Amino acid sequence: QVQLVESGGGLVQAGGSLRLSCTATGSISSIKNMGWYRQAPGKQRELVAIITNNGATDYADSVKGRSTISRDNAKNTVYLQMNSLKPEDTAVYYCNAILSLVGKSADFLYWGQGTQATVSS
Repeated sequence: QVQLVESGGGLVQAGGSLRLSCTATGSISSIKNMGWYRQAPGKQRELVAIITNNGATDYADSVKGRSTISRDNAKNTVYLQMNSLKPEDTAVYYCNAILSLVGKSADFLYWGQGTQATVSS
């Protein structure tokens, strides 16, 4: 079975930085898009950033210029570097991946369990 495991969340002061990581493990044939989403209390889950298997990226306007998404295809890992953090960045951050499994032709979407990032003012 496939698992996505996030790490790197924590408590940081406003203006600080966090680097989130998410590694996919299991019987994976290939990974297409990987992304980061976040969900703040009382709000819907929203896109933060995505990256394709070719390295093309896209960001939510709220984090553009402050965050960088990257990936290591050899490690099946996606990263999110967040700088100049604001209290409104406080949320549970989830990664996802669109991937194919060994021996199967279809693509599947998997989610991680989330990691909490809290930014104090």
